[in-house]
Amino acid sequence: MGSTNAVAAAAVAFVGSHFLLSHPLRRRLVSAFGEAGFQGVYSLIAVSTLGWLILAYLKAPLTAPLWPVGNALWAVVTAVMLIASILLMGSLIRNPALPTGGRPRTFPDAARGVYAVTRHPMMWSFALWGLCHVAVFPVAKNIIVAAAIILLALVGAALQDRKKERLQPDLWPAWESKTSYLPFAAIAAGRARLGGFGLHALLGGLVVWLAATWAHLPLAGWAAGIWRWL
Repeated sequence: MGSTNAVAAAAVAFVGSHFLLSHPLRRRLVSAFGEAGFQGVYSLIAVSTLGWLILAYLKAPLTAPLWPVGNALWAVVTAVMLIASILLMGSLIRNPALPTGGRPRTFPDAARGVYAVTRHPMMWSFALWGLCHVAVFPVAKNIIVAAAIILLALVGAALQDRKKERLQPDLWPAWESKTSYLPFAAIAAGRARLGGFGLHALLGGLVVWLAATWAHLPLAGWAAGIWRWL
């Protein structure tokens, strides 16, 4: 029988190893093993710690929920998860933060679509996922895993900004001036305008939202999203 402490230990290992390998240890490991070797070490540790986290979660006991969850909260979470799905799908195209495979990096002239909302739409989609899962499933082991995802996403996004400011001093600060870390902050400040969402974001996000929430029933044993009312 597992324990909640085991979930916490696995979460610390998963998040901590990611930050250590991505930042303070990266340069030394690349020097020692080369870029390909580093990627191999990084992938092995990431998969191992994620596997440990999943196993610890599955073995941990189900504690009592910390608060009641009713239809009103489910409705809010369902809507927020649609936004998260749109951010995720929108982040897959024309995202300056993603690797280019050696091709010249291009930046949009203006922040549009999900990038008007935040320059880290993928990271915020993960963070919103975590917040939503805490809200509707407030048991200890789930809160730990969701908090780990939120921390990894939001701290990782902030560290990514610092890293890219150093590596791309002629490009990234200019992109930061058009966008915002916090969702909708650039729009509120007048640096970006809401709009310009492509079909890959809107339609793709809708499909992912419907599929992921439907999958809750066969995978987790309880309905999520609009499927709770259908």
